[in-house]
Amino acid sequence: MPKSFSASPPPVRRRRGFTLLELLVVVVIIGILAGYVGPRYFAQIGKSERQAALAQIDAFEKALDQYRLDVGRYPTTEQGLAALNVAPAGLAKWRGPYLKKDVPADPWGNPYLYRQPGQNGDFDLISLGKDGQPGGSGEAEDIGNR
Repeated sequence: MPKSFSASPPPVRRRRGFTLLELLVVVVIIGILAGYVGPRYFAQIGKSERQAALAQIDAFEKALDQYRLDVGRYPTTEQGLAALNVAPAGLAKWRGPYLKKDVPADPWGNPYLYRQPGQNGDFDLISLGKDGQPGGSGEAEDIGNR
């Protein structure tokens, strides 16, 4: 008599998932990494905003120097930086615009302050920093052409 094989179903494999403990460990590790990396990342953003303000001030200085070469003097405080894009009334020697675009706000959204004559030279060009108030330290420190 031939041996008969019983046709039994193949063993069922259970799909193994993650346990709650494993998920909690992963969440804690991600939290620790975010706590370590996050502050360093945001510190770099502050440095880049400061560098952007310095670059804009440098570009304004060059445009103001070109304005002075054409007109013979820097714009007055009343004329401000707008004189770099729009000719002030009564200036025949104006050869602008001296900037490709309108004068932007500083990286924190505040207007640049322009004073002529300046306290530290022919003119003062200042960004009041992140807080938008005179003085301060760190990211709130004033940035200028001094």
